[in-house]
Amino acid sequence: MAKFYTELNDGLRDFIARQKMFFTATAAAGGRVNLSPKGMDTFRCLDDRTVAYLDLTGSGNEAAAHLRADPRITVMFCSFDEKPLILRLYGRGRVVLPRHGEWQRLSGLFPGLSGARQIVVVDLDSLQTSCGFAVPVYEFKQERDTLSRWADKKGEEGLRRYREEHNVESIDGLPTGLLED
Repeated sequence: MAKFYTELNDGLRDFIARQKMFFTATAAAGGRVNLSPKGMDTFRCLDDRTVAYLDLTGSGNEAAAHLRADPRITVMFCSFDEKPLILRLYGRGRVVLPRHGEWQRLSGLFPGLSGARQIVVVDLDSLQTSCGFAVPVYEFKQERDTLSRWADKKGEEGLRRYREEHNVESIDGLPTGLLED
């Protein structure tokens, strides 16, 4: 039932565009595997072999630390509606920060969301679909605005301090590069 692809096609792009959430998985040698849910309007297909997601300030910054140590990343989309399907994107990721030259071009592809911290760009190695027959059917109710309200309340200076305290290294002590020059 699984099918592999070497690049995105129109059907896979359409599937991605319909999903309200996705998951990212990263790991560094000897540390914990990080699996993180993502939502809001934060994912883009840049071309047939490259995708990116806008990463918002959160309680940790595991993906950035892991990608510095080992660029492997898996992004998973899972249909929760009547038509089951799972799509996994396997690739090599890198972090683009606001101080990097690419930031201006890439950040313009996303809505201006409060707390935008970095963009993760993934060069795809392979893609896989699978059935998703055992995934339950859920109905989307609404987006949460909790993170945006939290970031708005903190303001830029508060977000900078928060990132200094919570986002400069992973839970396993790996550096994220977030505040380095």
